[in-house]
Amino acid sequence: MVKKRNFVKKIQTYDLMAVILNIDTSTNVCSTALTAEGMILCHREDFQGQNHAAMLSGFIKDCLDHARDHEMQLNAVAVSMGPGSYTGLRIGLSEAKGLAYALDVPLIGVDTLELLVSHVMFDFSLELPESALYAPMIDARRMEVFTGVYDNALAPLMKPQPLILDDDSYGDFLADRPVAFFGNGSQKWQSVCNSSNAIFVSDVVPLASDMTALAELAYSRGQFLDLAYSTPYYLKDFQATKPKSVLSR
Repeated sequence: MVKKRNFVKKIQTYDLMAVILNIDTSTNVCSTALTAEGMILCHREDFQGQNHAAMLSGFIKDCLDHARDHEMQLNAVAVSMGPGSYTGLRIGLSEAKGLAYALDVPLIGVDTLELLVSHVMFDFSLELPESALYAPMIDARRMEVFTGVYDNALAPLMKPQPLILDDDSYGDFLADRPVAFFGNGSQKWQSVCNSSNAIFVSDVVPLASDMTALAELAYSRGQFLDLAYSTPYYLKDFQATKPKSVLSR
């Protein structure tokens, strides 16, 4: 099911705004969002699985049509760079690069783990202890996740990395303070975690509409990607699986 929700407030002027098209395809959710000055003007989301190649171009067109209809000029394209799905990240970055090149606007890269942390900080801050740390978790198959640990200033206390989970994972962080776990890999950890300091936040996925703060901060600082040489943050090498032979079944 594709969710279509437009920002309904009429904007009178767009002077000095950073109008940014945000794209996220890092997990099984495909999403885009047109934003300006912290406001979501138009966004599209598909939660049905690996439909990125089929859905993304149409979502981008919807956002660009909204900008054109409201006489807005796009200032930048932002894309979630990973970690996450190898195929999804390649699709998103390829579309973002092509669009930025064609429109002659800068390209912004947003770390997917920081995107998840930003979302939880904004939407769940009142439900979490002030001292809580943040541990985003993206599924990397089996008992492995892409993860990191951040404080409330988005400083990485554990650098982003692939991690094979066991009952001792995050032990140093859970020993003396609460840690919030979230993302599509957190259910794996919940099944083996036995710490009373672990807090699990459900239904948190990376979305383009949550990229606003990070993308606008990067734009204000002039932190742009090289269109020719930028690559996704894979964190580990791709490992293809060999399909089973029909005769071996």
